Amino acid sequence: MLFRGTGCVPGPGEGCVIIFETAAALLARGERALNMLVWGPATVAALLGTGFYLSVRCGFPQLRHFGTMMKRTVFAALSRRGGGGDHQNLSPFQAVATALAGTVGTGNIAGVAGAILTGGPGAVFWMWVSALLGMCTKFIEIALALRWRENVSGSFRGGPMYYITGGLGRRFRPLALLFAIAGTCASFGIGNLAQSSEIAGAAGALFGLPPRFTGCALAALAGTVAFGGARRVGRVTEWLVPLMAGLYILAALAAIASRLSEVPVVLGTIVREAFSLRAAGGGIFGTVMGRALRAGLSRGVFSNEAGLGSAPIAHAASSCTEPCEQAMWGVFEVFTDSFVICTLTALTLLLGGVTDAAAYPTGGEAVAAAFGRLLPGPFGPAILRVCMLLFALSSIFGWNFYGARCWGWLWGEKPLAGLFYALAFSLACIPGALGTGARMWEIADTFNGLMVLPNLAALLLLSGEGARMTKRYFSP
Repeated sequence: MLFRGTGCVPGPGEGCVIIFETAAALLARGERALNMLVWGPATVAALLGTGFYLSVRCGFPQLRHFGTMMKRTVFAALSRRGGGGDHQNLSPFQAVATALAGTVGTGNIAGVAGAILTGGPGAVFWMWVSALLGMCTKFIEIALALRWRENVSGSFRGGPMYYITGGLGRRFRPLALLFAIAGTCASFGIGNLAQSSEIAGAAGALFGLPPRFTGCALAALAGTVAFGGARRVGRVTEWLVPLMAGLYILAALAAIASRLSEVPVVLGTIVREAFSLRAAGGGIFGTVMGRALRAGLSRGVFSNEAGLGSAPIAHAASSCTEPCEQAMWGVFEVFTDSFVICTLTALTLLLGGVTDAAAYPTGGEAVAAAFGRLLPGPFGPAILRVCMLLFALSSIFGWNFYGARCWGWLWGEKPLAGLFYALAFSLACIPGALGTGARMWEIADTFNGLMVLPNLAALLLLSGEGARMTKRYFSP
């Protein structure tokens, strides 16, 4: 290595720079290696394997009782959307809206596109498989969350950290501690900095707003919701989630309707490519089927968050008293996320003929191009940017709730600690909007993976109780 100066040893200033740059490079490399380890094939296989095991042990309730679940959730909500809550807890619908706010995000658009661009049309089929198994996983984790939730001054608290210590005993507290720490960190990463960056980009493209203005506005908005507690989060998300989901679904349906006659052909391609053994590179995933399976399963896990342990935190705050009744909302949640929103994104992309990964640096740009081809004028790309803005905003609200509950568990629900978290979370929107959180997507994915490990362990160890609750609830 060559250094400037008279000798081979650098000066004090250059030496500090070299040491700093070397340390930063090593940290970045180590973080990427940890991310690949945490979200490697073993983790994805564990998530899917847990979903399959729970489905078999519980008798596949997501299939056998799907009609009952839809009747008691979405159809009931149409007649009494906000009912059932109290001044400290959420109504059943507000709980699922808060969970959907964190689950349904830009990944339902950009992430699905990324899966198709890298895994081909067949990736969509394997996303459906992941969602089918994830329905049971989420049903069980929500039921366990209500089974072992705690009443703190009239307000329900629950989630993996509670059913780990309550269902498995104090000796498993380190697992709960790992989950709570990872959940708090992930709330700042994927739940704030990365989403704020997406919002700043969309606001700049739509309205020409500078990132600093967007960041300050987001901080004020997030603070207004965060300092209002669970009930304010519930009241905001019960209106925001149907609005953003409805807007995107209508826009996607309009785009698909422009080439409706081609939908059967696209669906046939999805199924055919999911099982194609045609060569597509080397290695164990060197077929079209292998490539589609890897991309679809991993994207499905990321999209519906079944097994991650985040959604049970919101559902545990519901005023509902029957665990399995609230858990049915989890099935509806995965169905809406994966079988409705993700499928519409996939059909729009494939009908638009946008399948060349080299032509689009990001999944969001690929979907924008598809909307532009299917809808007339600038309407398509503009409506997509609005939807991405709303999706990212809802993720901020949902993850603020998750992070606050994880942080509260760590500090014993002390009011001062809660105020500190709300302030820190709100202010984090500013650096996120300015773009300093660009690498936070990768870092936050690592923390998400660290949430999975203790949660899956608890689900497997408590699967007997989950199966008993399920069979008792649905018994004639």
